[in-house]
Amino acid sequence: MDIQKFYQMIKGKSVAFCGIGGSNLPLAVSFAKKGAAVTARDKRPEEKLGEAAEQLKSAGVELRCGEDYLRNLDEEIIFRTPAMRYTLPELDAARARGAAVTSEMEMFFETCPCRIFAVTGSDGKTTTTTVISKILESAGKKVHLGGNIGEPLLPRVEQVGPEDAAVAELSSFQLISMRRSPDVAVVTNVTPNHLDVHKDMQEYIDAKRNIILHQNAFGRAVLNADNEVTASFARDVRGQCLLFSRRHPVEHGAYMDKNGQIYFVSGPEKTRVMHASDIRIPGKHNIENYLAAICAVWGYAKIDEIVGVAKSFAGVEHRNELVREFEGVQYFNDSIGTTPSRTISGALSLFDRRILLIAGGYDKNIPFDPLGPVIADKVKTLVLIGQTADKIEQSVVSSPNYKPENLKIFHAQSLEEAVDLCRREAVSGDVVSLSPACASFGMFPNYETRGERFREIVNALK
Repeated sequence: MDIQKFYQMIKGKSVAFCGIGGSNLPLAVSFAKKGAAVTARDKRPEEKLGEAAEQLKSAGVELRCGEDYLRNLDEEIIFRTPAMRYTLPELDAARARGAAVTSEMEMFFETCPCRIFAVTGSDGKTTTTTVISKILESAGKKVHLGGNIGEPLLPRVEQVGPEDAAVAELSSFQLISMRRSPDVAVVTNVTPNHLDVHKDMQEYIDAKRNIILHQNAFGRAVLNADNEVTASFARDVRGQCLLFSRRHPVEHGAYMDKNGQIYFVSGPEKTRVMHASDIRIPGKHNIENYLAAICAVWGYAKIDEIVGVAKSFAGVEHRNELVREFEGVQYFNDSIGTTPSRTISGALSLFDRRILLIAGGYDKNIPFDPLGPVIADKVKTLVLIGQTADKIEQSVVSSPNYKPENLKIFHAQSLEEAVDLCRREAVSGDVVSLSPACASFGMFPNYETRGERFREIVNALK
């Protein structure tokens, strides 16, 4: 749908934005300016919205705040925030009476005039999305980056040209209601995550699968051959299916051989791309991220443009980011480690010595069983924080390879106390990593704030 036709369609219509989050706030203002009768609904009281409330009211947006913010949800078009369950009774009732229930990303996919590259997965989404965007920029494309990262895309769609490229990171919460798929869909991996929100693991898997289900014969799906769940999506692919693997060759896609050489393969044709050592950001998981990105951009960028990004891109904030070396001890911020699998493939795979690890946080009902043995093998001092501290400790001490003489375990009431404990336990040459294996809620609003606070604490050490 042409964006101008869409704006003509909403003129004079009643539109609700449920949840005044990062994407809905600019949309509500934009829609009000386009002539829609906009209501912004949020569970928080108005005084908690701060400048956002003033910005909305000055644009002519009506506010409905507080616990009953969804009462009388009678607008014709309803935008939900990704954090809002698609199957809320109020949304089901709105659909039953004929309302259109949608989201920022759904409407962007409907109105975007250019090719869309989108990435989902339990781990590696942001890095892979960023790498794809940088390679396309290196190839001369005007890139519009959004979704879970960057600025909301729909308010910018009028500036998107048909020869541009849109690159989006998509979460399961965004995908669960999508009825369109991107031109190029990437699934990095699927492991247990967000089970505090999804009713079960199958719903989470199905949400991820949705990124490929609506592609046509001209679409491209990029799947991780080393992840059983992700690889199983291949049977649902209607267009081109490219696989990537860090462990074995593939017939169509990208892989790394036992010598660290990375190739792109299309049937009998095999092209060397680079060596794994050309990738500046460390970690086996980042090799997988680049393999996925290579598959996504193949045919849209040259090899030297891919390699140039690999050699120059220093990584995304809060992903094994070296904060500081103090008294001979290196402090790494891996606050993006919000799941056990992310911490295992990230902080616990990077170093050739046992490290000091700060872990724990909000309980997303993800099992910690796989994490315990790796901590027992890779960590010398474990400092636990948050709701999950006891669960993580139990996963460690019940591991068959756990030896109390090799691993000290502490509990801390705050991140400040955790860093102080690590400072006292560390000696020159050690590594301290914040890689919580958990979400931040309860202590911090998001992983970025948690990582920024860790930086502040470490940089204040004297």
